[in-house]
Amino acid sequence: MQPAAQGNQQPRYLVIPRTLIFLTHGEAVLLLKGAPHKRLWAGKFNGLGGHIEPGEDPYAAACREVAEEAGLEVVALTLRAIIHVTLPEPPGVLFFTFTGEAPAGTLRPSAEGTPQWIGRDALATLPLVEDLYTLLPQVLEPGPLLYGDYHFTEAGLVMQLTPAPLTPAASDAG
Repeated sequence: MQPAAQGNQQPRYLVIPRTLIFLTHGEAVLLLKGAPHKRLWAGKFNGLGGHIEPGEDPYAAACREVAEEAGLEVVALTLRAIIHVTLPEPPGVLFFTFTGEAPAGTLRPSAEGTPQWIGRDALATLPLVEDLYTLLPQVLEPGPLLYGDYHFTEAGLVMQLTPAPLTPAASDAG
C-alpha cells in the first residue's frame, strides 16, 4: 500500500521502534551497565539494544546492537516479547525483546556502557532499569511470546505482560 493510501495524514499516536536483547551463558545474563554520562539510566543495568534504523527489521537491528554494544556477533535470537510503552507525551516506544545464547567472544565496552555477565541470583541486588525486575524472569524462561503494555500513572510505572494464547494445535500437543 502506498504511503498516501495508509491514512497517516491526520495526527495519530506515534511510537519509536527499539530492540532489547538479553543474552545468556549458563546461569549468567549479559547486561549493559550504563555509562556515567548517559542521559537515561546512567550507572544502571539494562539489556543491550537501541533504535531500529530506517530500512532495518527488528532482528537485524538486534544483531547490530549486540555487535555495537558488546562486540559479539550473534547468530540466533528468539523474539520473546513485544512491549508498547505509552509515555505521557508522544511518541511512545515499541520494544522488540529478544533472548539468545551468547556466542563465544570477548566483550568490548562501548560509548553506551560496559557489558557485564551477571548471575541470575544477583539480579535482584543490582540497580536495574525499573522494569527489568519483572521482565527478566519472564523473558529468560521458555514460553509463549509475551505482549506487554507499560504506561505511567502518578504512582509510577504500570506494567502488564500477557502471554500469547496457545494455538489449538499447540495446546493439543501436550
